[in-house]
Amino acid sequence: MTGGVASDTVFDVVIIGGGIAGLAAAFELRGRGLSVRVLERAARPGGVIVTEQFDGWTIDSGPDSLLVQKPAAVTLCRELGIADRLVPTLMPRTAFVLREGQLHAIAEGSFLGFPITFGALARSRLFSLAGKARMAGEVLTPRRTSDEDESIAAFVGRRFGREAVDYLADPLLAGIHAGDVDRLSIGALFPRLVDAERRSGSVIRALRALHVRPSPQGAFVSLPGGTGELADTLARALAPGTVITDARVTGLSRSATYAIDSTAGRVRARSIVLAVPAYVTGSLLRPIDSALADLCEAVPYASTATVAFGYRRDQVSHPLRGTGFVVPRTEGLALLAGTWVSSKWPGRAPNGHVLLRGYLGGGRDPHRLEAADQELLDAAQKELAELLGISGAPLFTRLYRWTRQSPQYEVGHLQRVADIERLLTALPGLFVTGSGFRAIGIPDCISDGRATAIRAADYVASHRTDPLTPNSQLPTLNRHVP
Repeated sequence: MTGGVASDTVFDVVIIGGGIAGLAAAFELRGRGLSVRVLERAARPGGVIVTEQFDGWTIDSGPDSLLVQKPAAVTLCRELGIADRLVPTLMPRTAFVLREGQLHAIAEGSFLGFPITFGALARSRLFSLAGKARMAGEVLTPRRTSDEDESIAAFVGRRFGREAVDYLADPLLAGIHAGDVDRLSIGALFPRLVDAERRSGSVIRALRALHVRPSPQGAFVSLPGGTGELADTLARALAPGTVITDARVTGLSRSATYAIDSTAGRVRARSIVLAVPAYVTGSLLRPIDSALADLCEAVPYASTATVAFGYRRDQVSHPLRGTGFVVPRTEGLALLAGTWVSSKWPGRAPNGHVLLRGYLGGGRDPHRLEAADQELLDAAQKELAELLGISGAPLFTRLYRWTRQSPQYEVGHLQRVADIERLLTALPGLFVTGSGFRAIGIPDCISDGRATAIRAADYVASHRTDPLTPNSQLPTLNRHVP
């Protein structure tokens, strides 16, 4: 094929998928001196990490922050030479929960929204007296003896009561994963809470014993150019020709090496890393192992939409002192949450202006995205206007659809992944990474991508049988990231 890779070229590792996990894997492999190609079906790498900039506005259309507590993303920024550009969230870092039409601040001294001191619980206006009493009684609730997986709602309800499910677990714990609180797995998503109960018999008691103190820099950081700056910098850090865009993979086969057919040509590799959604992984593996494909395709996904609105500051009467709010499903709104972007991060809107984001759809509202774009924008704009006292039309609107991009770690996910890993042992040299399996969120995807790359590198080192063309002389496919 003209412009393709020569048929006698064998790469050490070919990575299918150029999202953050795939790019991180490529970065790790390049650092270890291996020959790498990344095949990305889209016109640009980065996956859901996309930032739009225009006229003084900076809008993250997907994830907007890096969690400091999980250091993989910050470490990568340091290696890329952009750690000095990391910025913390603005003060105050208060987040709110909507209840009966009113925004209530999450109490200081909370962990994942749960007040871990009696003082913080007493001061909270989010819960009724009965709800506070039930939450305080968590320290007296017997620990569970079974190790069987359970939903977030079942765990939180059992330990903290129904109000905690409705006003913390649903909008916060499940909300950050765009999922249904009655279906998502507590063990897969919040193992720290499960471990706390198992170790001490009380989540509150265990968290108190840790003496967790909030960092003065805040829990999250980002970059002046949004999270897209990280993805773009990472792609540029790879050698020219490493990332091939507009390259949709059409088939895999395996003999002495792996052969990968794509719209950009055929490549061969000693090892493959699949860094694509689990259902795409399943479709690619079906000709090789149908049982493995079934397991991958069984991972459920939700679709979401991000909406963004720009206003003059004098159009919004709410003080916007904080980062934003979450919406329990008991409120019956279309919005899942809202971010006061210009109050959360510096430099995201021109002076005298406000940038707001809203979120729609997800596992608890799976049919929402069947609506037309304008219908979604109108619903979000109306609800934000009522909650925040907004007058007049926005200066601009944006809507970003993310179809089947939010994996749902539902009850049983850990066992499914264990079964997937077991079947993968029959396919030596083939590895999976990305948010559909073991990692949700930018730091976890980076960490898992790099760890998977190390496993692939170890495999290549132990199975190398023929010399490669020197990396600098390897031909490219069609397009690359400069």
